[in-house]
Amino acid sequence: MKTAKFLMGAALAAGLLLSSCQGSININSGKVKLTNENDSISYAIGLSAGMGYAHNLMDFPVDVDKERLIKGFIHGLKGDTANYKISQDDLVIFFQAFFAKLEQEEAEKREMERAEAELRNIQILYENSQKEGVQETNSGLQYRVITEGKGKKPTIEDVVRVHYTGRLVDGTVFDSSIERGAPAEFPLGAVIEGWVEALQLMPVGSKWELAIPSELGYGDTPAGSIPANSVLFFDVELLEIVTPKK
Repeated sequence: MKTAKFLMGAALAAGLLLSSCQGSININSGKVKLTNENDSISYAIGLSAGMGYAHNLMDFPVDVDKERLIKGFIHGLKGDTANYKISQDDLVIFFQAFFAKLEQEEAEKREMERAEAELRNIQILYENSQKEGVQETNSGLQYRVITEGKGKKPTIEDVVRVHYTGRLVDGTVFDSSIERGAPAEFPLGAVIEGWVEALQLMPVGSKWELAIPSELGYGDTPAGSIPANSVLFFDVELLEIVTPKK
């Protein structure tokens, strides 16, 4: 059904092109001559396929030589087996080996980036730990008390309301309830581990500065504008524990 719709659309486009031959659009420019409907539908299918390939190749992991791509396409389209540079039997093996190699290279690159980030994060957290008033838990979470509240401490089952600003190590703000002009409300168990741990230590009314190691944040998974393996810094004010509505 999709093929039929495509061919009908291509045929319609070809018909429109043919009807314009007498007008301002010249479809017979260059070496390609479109003199009848069969010429036009053949060209339209090829043009559509080429445009699709061009779009898909933008995301292909290697730089494709278009001249060789075209030669390979023509050999395959014509069934010109005598000129195949890779035998039909070897194609599957070739692709499997090629993409396995790419996957291995990508895995090695990710592991190198993770190791480099780990060393960088160790330095970041060490420097932060040397600041006056910074305390560190067994998990590696670091915090500094700005204001000590007098209220109750939440549990993981509670819904909390907070004001916060989140920053990357370079100071870039990636999220802020203060900038939005409204506090955030959420179940405590639904956030990153660093928040779960920190907020259960904070009495209501407290305001703390947090430094959250990558493994207590988003780890090696990017999250929006937060790069993978990022140490996260937060200013957090615990406003209240919210009683869920029944």
